[in-house]
Order: sequence, then structure tokens, then C-alpha cells
Amino acid sequence: MNTIPPPSSSPTSSLFHHTHTLTFHWFPPTSPPFTTTSGARPFRLKAATNSSNLSLPTTTPNPPPDSEDETLLKFLRQRKTEEAWLAYTNSTQLPNPTCLSRLVSQLSYQNTPSSLTRAQSIIQRLRHDRQLHRLDSNSLGLLAVSASKSGHTLYATSVIKSMLKSGYLPHVKAWSAVVSRLASSGDDGPAEALKLFNSVTWRARRFADPTVVMDSKPDTAAFNAVLNACANMGLAKKFLELFDEMPEFGCKPDVLTYNVLIKLCARTGRKDLLVFVLERIIETGIPLCVTTLHSLVAAYVGFGDLRTAEKMVQATREGRLDLCKILRESNSEFKSKNESDVFEKLLPNSNYPSDYEPPLLPKVYPADSRMYTTLMKGYMKEQRISDAVRMLQAMRHQEDKGSQPDHVTYTTVVSAFVKAGLMEQARAVLAEMSRTGVPANRITYNILLKGYCQQLQIEKAKELAREMVNDAGIEPDVVSYNTLINGCILVDDSAGALNYFNEMRAKGIPPTKVSYTTLMKAFAFSGQAQVANEVFNEMLNDPRVKVDLVAWNMLVEAYCRLGKIEVAKDVIERMREKGFYPNVSTYGSLANGIALARKPGEALLLWNEVKERCKSSSGLPPFKPDEGLLDTLADICVRAAFFKKALEIVACMEEYGIEANKTKYTRIYVEMHSRMFTSKHASRARQDRRKDRKGAAEAFKFWLGLPNSYYGSEWRLESAGDEYASDSDSAKH
Repeated sequence: MNTIPPPSSSPTSSLFHHTHTLTFHWFPPTSPPFTTTSGARPFRLKAATNSSNLSLPTTTPNPPPDSEDETLLKFLRQRKTEEAWLAYTNSTQLPNPTCLSRLVSQLSYQNTPSSLTRAQSIIQRLRHDRQLHRLDSNSLGLLAVSASKSGHTLYATSVIKSMLKSGYLPHVKAWSAVVSRLASSGDDGPAEALKLFNSVTWRARRFADPTVVMDSKPDTAAFNAVLNACANMGLAKKFLELFDEMPEFGCKPDVLTYNVLIKLCARTGRKDLLVFVLERIIETGIPLCVTTLHSLVAAYVGFGDLRTAEKMVQATREGRLDLCKILRESNSEFKSKNESDVFEKLLPNSNYPSDYEPPLLPKVYPADSRMYTTLMKGYMKEQRISDAVRMLQAMRHQEDKGSQPDHVTYTTVVSAFVKAGLMEQARAVLAEMSRTGVPANRITYNILLKGYCQQLQIEKAKELAREMVNDAGIEPDVVSYNTLINGCILVDDSAGALNYFNEMRAKGIPPTKVSYTTLMKAFAFSGQAQVANEVFNEMLNDPRVKVDLVAWNMLVEAYCRLGKIEVAKDVIERMREKGFYPNVSTYGSLANGIALARKPGEALLLWNEVKERCKSSSGLPPFKPDEGLLDTLADICVRAAFFKKALEIVACMEEYGIEANKTKYTRIYVEMHSRMFTSKHASRARQDRRKDRKGAAEAFKFWLGLPNSYYGSEWRLESAGDEYASDSDSAKH
């Protein structure tokens, strides 16, 4: 039987032929594992009930007698996954469903980049041969969990969605892991988490016998994941709706549920409710965890209320149990009317009488390094570096090891020094970490790398990167490379940026959106728009990342820097077709390109579009022009003698509280238009045609404060000193 051999795990490469050669080293493509076909089909569901826990199967039915399958199955039963993989790759035919499912399960369970790549290659092969039905639900669920843990969130999501479309109900541990990862990701991740949760629960409700879908029904951890998505989006009403659904599935809120509620209060600006969350946990008898106190300190720091955060930390240091009373006394905020009914249902204790005695903590929770470090971050946010350093010194003398500074504490101080531009002090803290036996981690080094790059000390950044690998034994990650790439761009070293990008790819580190857009920035700033476009196309074809508005804007910027307005407008049109609307950055790049190309007519078209977007009734996303955009448009119009449009733009600037640069516009007018409308030999017809333009010019001169027809005086250009001085009569006005 002839079959297509499994895809090789060796990377492929694509080349850009331009000023520099771009070499891209890809993992095998991680396309969605299933394809769906259109057309009606009967609704069916197959619940993942093969085990109560999502784990490797321990027993396997006997396959049909086949020597290759028997050999493969023997390796799998002995947990010799490497030998099993070699047997699979050398097989002359497609193994039976039992072997395939077991192999995918064991590869996924290893949870390494190479094993995940191998598991994905099996999915690709089965997809190509239309044999995906050979895999069971458990193997696909394990694959989704492995991909999610490895950061391949889009791939993990596609696995779960494909299972649902194929009639499978994944195990709750599989789909909730994906929901959790989506909820914490950027862009539209939280919204996708909410959709995936609703999709699973909708299918689970269709079973009359709940025991059939017992292993797929949401548990408390799954609800916490989706509630976290709601908190990240600030959706209080949806949070309440899902909170009320928990009893339907036999779930009860735990301490993590209320920790997420603290985040919701922070996202919706309800500082006044934080203390009631703590009281609610105590009243309901839920075992209190120190992480709740961590979340409260972080919330107060996030609100900028360092005084309350300090009182809270001091109370825990003193071992006080009346923390709720202390927080109530510090709570001077009035309750917001927005969504008050929602929070009253979530926190019924918020409506207790004012003379209500707050509950006491069940036990003493001493302050630990996490609390101190969070408070230090607040000091850093307020630029109180000396307070952060004093706290670090105080933590060093704590007898309790749990209160002594750890790597997070030191990293926070390093970040404070870097933010203040004190790189020598930051390096001194790194040296102290080594002396005290607290190893620095990758985050510490990444912060230092960013500091050197921001100060244009790229050589020191490169030296630190070598020290990070050779001395500390820490391999750089995608954040490290993104920082170095951006550092090269800041010193106009596009070749160095490209080298770091290719080095990252050669090490098997998948690029992120930031990687692509940063590399596009390098080529855009060096005038290589075509290469930036090729990087953009690579980004479009990478299933691990989603192209966002930043990437589109960078492509527009690349062409506008060359004055290629028509190409830039084509990119904007493509952007609209993909559902992205231009923002102020898009229009700003286009305005600069128009100025460079000297096409004032395009500026008028752009100004009309900007005016339309400024209207609240335009039906498009909210838009607020900034000073750069309006100043550039006004500059173009003044130079082109479009004075009426220039006054419209100036009026818009004043409406948004932007101060117009009258000095610059006056200089432009005097240099370019001081002789306008001065000809004494113009015909009557010509004078009539330019009457409106002359009126607009006089109005613009009036706004500038130059002599004009409204003043009834003459003005002239002096040859010395002041290039737009008026005569003595005009000066009197």
C-alpha cells in the first residue's frame, strides 16, 4: 500500500533577495488539524468518557495481526517513545488507530518542542490522507493541552474547535486548559475564550443524561478560566451571568474565583468593593489563601493608592486579624452607580449596614516577599526609587526567609533603576544577586538588555547577551531577541537586526507579532519597503501569529516613507477588507507620505476622511486626531495655498485642545505667498475667479495676526532681520 510519507521534522527555509538575504527557519506548518466540509449532517456528539482523568491510556485493545503494528505497539506499551517514533517513520503503511492514538498521546505527554512537532506531523499526515477519524478523543485532548502549554495557543484552539465540529466533546482538562491560555492572552484571546466556553457548555446541555458528559462538563477551574476572561475584558454583567451558572454544573466558587473578582473590581474602577471581596471569602467559609492578600495589595497599587497598600502590608507584618476593618477605614471612595446591581449580587455584603462589624481573618498571614515586592512596584511606578531601595535593604534583615528578597524583588529594583536610566546601579544589583546566591532569571536580563538598547548602548547589550548565555547559562527567548532587534534599529543597524532575527529562527524560537513588526520597522526605516512587505507576507502565512493593526500600519509606514502614496492606499484598502480600520497612526503615516510626495490634492481627500471619522455618527470605531496628523495636514494646505481647508484644520485643532504652531505657519506664508494677489495687470475675469481664494487668504492672515484687509492697511516683507515684519502703521494694530 503506497502512502505519503510523514512530513519531515526538519525546517524549511524561504529567502528574500534584496539588499540583505533573509533566511527563515520554520518549524513544520501548524495548520489546523481538521478540515470541515459544508453541507448538512446529523448532529452527533461523542463525549470523552474513556477516563476520568486526561492522561496516557494504560491499556490498549489488541490490534489486527500485523508485524509492524505489533512492533510499534510493543514500544508504546514499554513507553519507549523514541523507538516508537522511529518505527512509525519507517513503517510502510499507516498504523492502526490504536497505535496512532497511543503515539500521539505519548508524544504530546512528553511536552517538548520536538515531540510536539512530531505529533503535529502525524496530524498533518492523517489530515492529508483524510484519516483523522483514526485518532481518539483522548489523544487529541492531550495534543491540545501540550500545544497550549508550549504557547501554541492558536493551534490548541484549532484542535478543540475541530473536535467539537467533528462531534467530540473533549475532556474538561483539555478544553479548559485552552480557555485558560486564551483568557490570559492579548488581542481577542479573552473573547475567544468566552466563545469556546459557551460552545462546549451548549453541547453539554443537549444531553438529557448528564452522566454521559460527566468528564466534559465544566468544573470550577474551567469557570475560573472563563471568569478571568470576563475580568480581563471588564465585562461585569457577563461575569455575573457565568457566576450564576456554576451551580447548574455542580460547581462552587473557590478562593481563586474571588481572586478573579478582585481583578474585575480593579478593571472596572471599583476600588470601594475590594474589601467586600475579602469579607465575602471569610463569611462563606472558603479557606483564605495568601494569594488573595497578594491580589488586594496589587489592586491598591494599581489604583495608585499606596497609602492603603502600605497599611495593609504593615498590618500583616504586625500579625493583625482586623484587616477588613483597616481597609474599611481607608475606603473613602463613593460607590459608582455603573453596574451597581451586578456587584450587589456578586457581593451582597456590600449592602450591609454601616455599623456592621467586619469579620476577622481566620489566622495570621505574615507579610512575605511577594507583598513587599508588589509594594515596591508601586514605588517604582511613582518614581520613588529611594523608597524601593530602602525596602530592599529592610527585607535583607528579615529573619523569616519567606520575607527576604527573592529574584522577583531584585528584578523589580533592577527595573526601577533601568526606568530611571541608571544602568550602573542596575548592574550593581545584578552583581549583588550573584553574591547573595539569588540567581537572576531571563526576565532580569531582558530588562537590562532593554535598558542598554534604550540608551543606544548596543555593544553593551550584546556583551550582556553573551554573559547571559556563557556565565548564567540562560538561553535568550523571543523577548530577548525582540529587544536586541529593536536596539539594532535604534542605531540604524538593519543588518544586525536581520542577523538576530535569523539567529532566533535558527534556534527554533518561533517569532511573535512583535518580532515581525520590529523587523518590518528595520526595513521601513532603511527605505526597503519591498523587503518589509515580504516580511509582512511571511507573518500572514505564519499560523502561530495573528496580523494586527500595528503590522498593517508598519507596512503603510514603509511605503509612505518612500512617498509611494498609491501603494500605501492599496495597503489601507486591503486592511479594511480584513476588518481593520485606519487609526491615527495610519493617517499620520499617510499624511507624511503625501507631504513627501508633494501631492496636496491627496491631503484634501485625507482631510475629508478624517473629518468624517471625527463625527460620532460615522458608525466606525471612535477616532481622535492627534497633533502630528493635524499639523502635517495644515502644513500641506498652507504650502499649497488651500487656506480655507487650513482654517478648517486649525479649528479642529482648537476643538481638541491642540495648540497650533502659528509661528511656523506665518513663516511658510511669508516665504511662499507674500506676493500672492498683488498683480495689477490681472483681468477682471481672473480677479473674479480668485476672489474666494483671496478672501480665504485674508481670513488666514487675520488668524495669523498678519496685516490683512480686515485691518485696512498694507504690509510688506522687510529685507533685514524680521522676515515677516509689517510697517509701523500695522504694528499699531
